[in-house]
Amino acid sequence: MKIIIKSAKIIDSKSPFHNQTVDLLIADGLIEKIGVSLPNDDAEIVRFDDLHISQGWFDSSVSFGEPGYEDRETIANGLNVASKSGFTAVALQPNSFPVIDNQSQVNFVKNKANGFATEIFPIGALTKASEGKDMAELYDMKKAGAIAFGDYNKSIDNANLLKIALQYVQDFDGLIIAYSQDPNIKGNGVANEGIVSTRLGLKGIPNLAEELQISRNLFLLEYTGGKLHIPTISTAKSVELIREAKAKGLNVTVSASVHHLVLTDEKLEGFDTRFKVTPPLRTEVDRQALLNGIADGTIDMITSDHNPIDIEFKKMEFDTAKNGTIGLESAFSALLTVLPLETVVAKLTSGRIVFGLENNIIEEGAKANFTFFTPDGKSTFTKENILSKSKNSAFLGTEIKGSVYGILNQNQLVISK
Repeated sequence: MKIIIKSAKIIDSKSPFHNQTVDLLIADGLIEKIGVSLPNDDAEIVRFDDLHISQGWFDSSVSFGEPGYEDRETIANGLNVASKSGFTAVALQPNSFPVIDNQSQVNFVKNKANGFATEIFPIGALTKASEGKDMAELYDMKKAGAIAFGDYNKSIDNANLLKIALQYVQDFDGLIIAYSQDPNIKGNGVANEGIVSTRLGLKGIPNLAEELQISRNLFLLEYTGGKLHIPTISTAKSVELIREAKAKGLNVTVSASVHHLVLTDEKLEGFDTRFKVTPPLRTEVDRQALLNGIADGTIDMITSDHNPIDIEFKKMEFDTAKNGTIGLESAFSALLTVLPLETVVAKLTSGRIVFGLENNIIEEGAKANFTFFTPDGKSTFTKENILSKSKNSAFLGTEIKGSVYGILNQNQLVISK
């Protein structure tokens, strides 16, 4: 397959063509030529208004449901959603039924994802059935293709178990993911502890629940060495703790979710369960601290933390509704409302390096792994923008910027519209 991409502005700080508007000739999935006004050469033409391209985006935390929860999302439709949202690769969380905690489950997921333009990289559960008791078959899952190990949105209570895991995976360069929220301090809390939760009569989750667990996990990392990833931090103090840990030379990386960078707990005023997420939406002070952490490099990547939930588990009392929001479709355009374009692109691509994946710089001879988009234009995010089976988006009714045109990856061109 031959493709010519016409008049595309390249956004890739590592590319020699960064910020240049050029044509790109793609042949059999590789970048054959980059230049100005390339001849059509009997190739398929790709042309969009105000076209920008970057390295393909990677989402470090995506839940689909299959196997077991296909009513929430299937792998096939989930990958279709991801590709039309601009993501050429996603890291799949293990929170299916059964949990992805062994080699056969990793193989099942990877086989289901064969043939799609968007690649899937499974995260293996750190503990059997994600119950936090016994360590899962980490080495076997690594051999099968798992890129990291963690229990989705579950903290490891047993500090010794996390210590042993951090030591064990060093033999095969494994990465441990440690979601950090002390369940005892969290208790029955359902919202950020503060003025809003008090006014609404909702049980609060103090920032301390996250910060105390992060502190413990960083102490363990300092003791064991190895690599640790802490996902979806949400408080100002958490940013400080990570900044200090990195200054000490600890090999720790962190992510922040799109909804924590854009929204605050003020959204809970209507008791809308679309805004019930884990960790909870925090205050404006925390949101600004996260944005500062993005700007200075303390926060390594941004994730949609895409988590489809059945409508019957969302359309209920706030206290009993399940946590989670979908986020793939809205991620890029929501981020552009709070961050500069180059920062958004950098934080949507940097996770590939952290998770040990191939880094596809836009240069001649490299693999064609692109996201097509424009940063221009404003619109309101509506149900018509949702491609997921579940519709539990925290961004419904929100004004967004820019749009995604599609992706090119695995020698496949996917156009969003």
